[in-house]
Amino acid sequence: MADSSLTAAGRLPCVANSPDLEARVAALEARLEEVAADAVAARHLAAGADRDVSEVRAELRAHTSALNALRENQVEQGQAIGDLQVKVNQGFAEMRGKLDQTAAGQELIVGLLNTLIDRDEQ
Repeated sequence: MADSSLTAAGRLPCVANSPDLEARVAALEARLEEVAADAVAARHLAAGADRDVSEVRAELRAHTSALNALRENQVEQGQAIGDLQVKVNQGFAEMRGKLDQTAAGQELIVGLLNTLIDRDEQ
């Protein structure tokens, strides 16, 4: 889109010859004030965003630390459960051995009683 304020050579016409020079300068100054206010607002927003990012990073570090502590706790509990399972298995094996000895002793007693009964019947 061509700018109607440009000359055929593509240059601005001489500003000194412009009848509304004061109005254009005033508009330019007003626009510069708006741009300056926008820059201040942008810096303010950027500072707020920087604080927000810092807070999010701090929270993320705290969450990561909590998760690592939880993982460590779960690993320790898993090891404790594994150790307990070994002890339970050893207890069951010991109890099974004692039950087997008891059964063998009972079989021996039954055999001896049968021998005595057979002797008395003769």
